Amino acid sequence: MMEVENFTKTYHRNSRPAVDNITFKVCNGEIVGFVGLNGAGKTTTIEAMAGIILPSSGTVIIDGHDIVTDKVAASGGVGWMSEFPYFDTQSRPIPLLQYYAGFYGIKGKQANDLSCKLLHNVGLEEYALKKIKTFSQGMKKRFSLASAMLSNPGNFLFDESLNGLDPEGIELIKKLMTTFKNENRAVFLSSHILPELEILVDRLIIIHKGVIIETLTKDSIKTLGKPVIRIKLPGADERAVRILSEFGNVIANGDDITITDLKSGPSSAKDANVELVKNGYMPLQFSVLGQSLEEHFSQLMHDNS
Repeated sequence: MMEVENFTKTYHRNSRPAVDNITFKVCNGEIVGFVGLNGAGKTTTIEAMAGIILPSSGTVIIDGHDIVTDKVAASGGVGWMSEFPYFDTQSRPIPLLQYYAGFYGIKGKQANDLSCKLLHNVGLEEYALKKIKTFSQGMKKRFSLASAMLSNPGNFLFDESLNGLDPEGIELIKKLMTTFKNENRAVFLSSHILPELEILVDRLIIIHKGVIIETLTKDSIKTLGKPVIRIKLPGADERAVRILSEFGNVIANGDDITITDLKSGPSSAKDANVELVKNGYMPLQFSVLGQSLEEHFSQLMHDNS
């Protein structure tokens, strides 16, 4: 499990924090998405969770170990896949993975066997003896994931890891993320590819200008795309609610009424409006809403600009 509590990061004195007092956790057996505009604080947060940078204040706890005061134990429990992985371009995958494995006390035949297995898992076995300088950006990302799996960590961090991958690469990474989840590991990923996140994640955290502005559960993400009817109805009473309940689930808050789970989809709107007018009610506003995750995100950014 990864826990971030009151995390703040300021790079320059008297400047606005890149990340400002955010708190969240990623539990075992869970995939959590992290989205925001460029410069919102996603990479800063992930690098702090990986132990690459230090918090200005607040804590990052990995499986009970503080990333600052117990860095070796905490970092050993995290596999990190950066947005722009860099490796010695003259190296070859197998020797380089064997070298990295040594940091975890894995040597000799065990290191060689593990390196071959991980290259197979990320679809790079046929490139095992090629120099990394011949790798595309997508191949480097796959190799980065192989190196992240060396210590068999219980937690994974993916920073824009789906970007730059071909469709086959995206499916491979998604499949591995799902495998990690099913193995009761914690997965945290940032991405701008919202349709993929919509399907993949259990929760979605939205960050804007260094502050978390919304967290969506899987159920709430699903309901974003379902049409709902919003009505402004002066004089709304129990009779009006009974009339509208024929068209779906009615949520009344004074004059503001929302109808969800529409029995006839968007076509319910016209019938509901006709029925209200027929019974002497005069709606001031009547609209049908339904957003994709991308549309919801865009609206949220507009509202917080």
